[in-house]
Amino acid sequence: MIQKILVAVAGRGLCEEMLNMLLEIPAMQQVAVTVLHVVPPQITADTMSAKLEEGGKILAQAVKSIKLDASKISARLKQGEPKDVVLQVAEEEDSDLIIMGSRGLKRLEAILENSVSQYVFQLSPRPMLLVKDDAYVKQIRRVMVAMDKSDSAQQSLNLALSFLQNIKGSELFLVHINPDKGKAAEPTVQAENDPVLASAVAEAKRRGVAYRCINTSGKAGEEICRLADEKNIDLLILGSPDRRPSIAKTLPDLDRLLGGSLSDYVRVYANCPVLLARTVD
Repeated sequence: MIQKILVAVAGRGLCEEMLNMLLEIPAMQQVAVTVLHVVPPQITADTMSAKLEEGGKILAQAVKSIKLDASKISARLKQGEPKDVVLQVAEEEDSDLIIMGSRGLKRLEAILENSVSQYVFQLSPRPMLLVKDDAYVKQIRRVMVAMDKSDSAQQSLNLALSFLQNIKGSELFLVHINPDKGKAAEPTVQAENDPVLASAVAEAKRRGVAYRCINTSGKAGEEICRLADEKNIDLLILGSPDRRPSIAKTLPDLDRLLGGSLSDYVRVYANCPVLLARTVD
């Protein structure tokens, strides 16, 4: 499903670590990777020259650290506004996945501090894997998917199954959060009978992927982040449909920018890497 990956690097090494964990997955052995470093506009030509030299070193180190045949890696050093350049290169490369670092800024902070990852998430229809600065990147063995009846949840499930298939000792956590606080959560042993999870269970069985079902209630964002911590999840996959009409595709979605969406809450508060699967809704 994923054949082209764009990795935006900034010299911290986390995105490269995350990519290397993905490259250990059997289904990811044939991917092509574009490594991108963007140098923002500078006041003087001398400063720009120095930043470009520094950027070249960052890019070279990133490429060196990636555990993939060099023929499958393309390195790109670009000048410009980082958030715009990432979008442009993702479009040029027709990337299936964007990997970026994230400071995990909350609500207005993301706007006021010019968050690149938040801006790209707003305007790109492509799946994004966000790695927070304080995240601990691990081998991908325990993957959690938040399920509902949406197309984006199904896309998340498909990604998770493609990652975990043929990995010994892996486990898929299928989670359904009932937003009705007044409804008691069903015991875990009964969660497999949850109609929202039934088709996901059938698909996991068909592909031979070990799974657990969790049925609980409460605020979705809080529960998803709590369970990710409790179950020691290596990668959380969450559907994030693009609900904007086509006329507004180039405009930021204020609801997401202000932190009102589930994906934005999880982006900020989850303590593991988060893959936001995108579908047009």
